[in-house]
Amino acid sequence: MIALSVVLVVVVITALYFWTRFNYAGKLMAQIPGPTALPIIGNTLTLLLYSTPEKLFMFPRIQFVKYGDIHKLEAPGFRAVGIYNPCDVETLCASTTFIQKEDPYNFLKPWLNEGLLTSNGQKWQERRKLLTPVFHFNRLMKYLRIFHKHTDSLLRKIEESGIEQTDVMTLVSNTTLNVMCETSLGFSMNKEKENGLLRYFKALHVFGDCVAYRISKIWLHSDFMFRFVKAGLSQKKAVQDLHAFTTNIIKERKTCLKHEKIIDNVGYDQKNQLALLDLLIRNENKGKIDVEGIREEVDTFLFEGHDTTSVALSFMIVRIANEPTCQNRIYEEIINILGDTNREPTIEDLRNMKYLECCIKESMRLYPSVPFIARFTTEDVKLSGYLVPAGTQCQIHIYDIHRREDYYPEPEKFIPERFTIQNSVKRHPYAYIPFSAGPRNCIGQKFAMMEMKIMMSGLLRRFRLEAVTKPEDIIFKADLVLRSSKPLLVRFHSRQKTEKI
Repeated sequence: MIALSVVLVVVVITALYFWTRFNYAGKLMAQIPGPTALPIIGNTLTLLLYSTPEKLFMFPRIQFVKYGDIHKLEAPGFRAVGIYNPCDVETLCASTTFIQKEDPYNFLKPWLNEGLLTSNGQKWQERRKLLTPVFHFNRLMKYLRIFHKHTDSLLRKIEESGIEQTDVMTLVSNTTLNVMCETSLGFSMNKEKENGLLRYFKALHVFGDCVAYRISKIWLHSDFMFRFVKAGLSQKKAVQDLHAFTTNIIKERKTCLKHEKIIDNVGYDQKNQLALLDLLIRNENKGKIDVEGIREEVDTFLFEGHDTTSVALSFMIVRIANEPTCQNRIYEEIINILGDTNREPTIEDLRNMKYLECCIKESMRLYPSVPFIARFTTEDVKLSGYLVPAGTQCQIHIYDIHRREDYYPEPEKFIPERFTIQNSVKRHPYAYIPFSAGPRNCIGQKFAMMEMKIMMSGLLRRFRLEAVTKPEDIIFKADLVLRSSKPLLVRFHSRQKTEKI
């Protein structure tokens, strides 16, 4: 009886192997280069070799060196290709055909549910149409005062801290979260809410660690399996804290709006005046969205709006501290535009900060806040000369695309001139995609660029940055966004106490 059972198991496994290897999709995948896949389990063991967050971050870099523009990964219930060629990125991102998202975005759904980042189909189209006016340029101009306010608060914190070396990420994250709360949610932080803020940041990092832990272990891609392991339990607690934070914001804003009777004001200009949360609440009253829908969008925009911007700013501050020549040029540009005054830069002033903008773009080339994005193919697509079957996860590795020597000679060097108009026009449009690209690009990219310009110009106008963390000291780890395993440290020297450049 035992012998018969063993024979049956062997027969089933053998049949399963031959079916997955020699069916239509299997034959197509077999032609694509990639690490050797074992029968049945595929590359499961390969991924396990890179199970730490630091090693997992390096895995796509290693595959790019070995296999070039495209490589494959396969495991039970999992089929993916890594993409590194801008031409392939254009094929996927410029089309309305390949806008579907599955894993790893599905791993975010316990927290973000089906907000704009993770939703698909008609729901995504309706939400995108609903929320796009919130980030119209006319609306951004109204945020200018809030950007300046929180930049001033950031500068005061630095001046009053008296710390020899500052953990930039912690400092900047608080500021960008406050900006998002006030601009998009109509919600101002105060000391009473500090404990909730600390729980939010802690939960955010726990959630990111859990997602990274899950990615390299194929069997944990199953929600059923994941809920029983320690990381699954930790994630559940983190989600409770994340949802509690945003639920309180929504309740408080509803109370405020009801008291001020803003929602019932028919003459209120919905497209150009309402903040994101106010717009969602008004549409709830019209029956176009429910309470769960409001929370999933608030969760999405609070995360996407503050965390990606704080990452971009933090890495830029560290890199500019290591580039004294560039730092001096930015400072000279600011002084030429604003003079030796304390006046806040206007929209026109920000437009004239051309060199600062080039530096921001070069920093985001080296340190894209989101180092990779993914698309799920619903039909066959030709990439790098290979036919990739429908039902494949296409992982677009932005971090590596931004470091291709054929588009960026000496890619590790900080050269802002790469992004002058003359140099940019010669480059493939999909060789630089820090805000993604195509129909599913970042809805808030103009918001983020304006915020970064104001904060960086404010910082460099008031302080000279001295490097503590060197670029070669940074060890990246896999997470929801680009993160360093160690704190990013900088010294701030007040320009009032030192010679001007």
